[in-house]
Amino acid sequence: MDFPLNPGCEPIIDLHSDAYFMGEALRQAQRAYAADEVPIGAVITHQGRVIARAFNQVEQLQDATAHAEMLAITQAESVLGNWRLNECELFVTKEPCPMCAGAIVHVRLARVVFGCPDPKGGGAGGLFNILQSPSLNHRCEITSSVRLDECRGLLRSFFGEKRRGERE
Repeated sequence: MDFPLNPGCEPIIDLHSDAYFMGEALRQAQRAYAADEVPIGAVITHQGRVIARAFNQVEQLQDATAHAEMLAITQAESVLGNWRLNECELFVTKEPCPMCAGAIVHVRLARVVFGCPDPKGGGAGGLFNILQSPSLNHRCEITSSVRLDECRGLLRSFFGEKRRGERE
């Protein structure tokens, strides 16, 4: 007797999909939100496994460079014992800024997947495309708008509360 691979037709969760890993980044962004930080989260994977998780901690650490991407990069370097992350992928809820994009190129990440584009200040195709600049020594593959509505919604909610004075 043959058994259906998916009884009840429930969606199968692909634990190596962009959507799955963006969900992990969204969980980090929610931690930032709860800490009254701009809700951006990031994870870095290596061979399909999460090796670093981080969220924005600029206010908490009083460090302008404490973006989710920067903190995740530092963790991943420590885990691998190498500053080169050329076999790794970054999943982040918002398009990296130029500072983070510069670090991403420097550590040679293979791919960057982000949720919400930033046309006014992004470094991965929004304002600039540092990640694929032909004049730099490394270029990253880019995948954008993964789980866009959730990523954008979290940012809109946070800044909407800030404008109304609810998060002070």
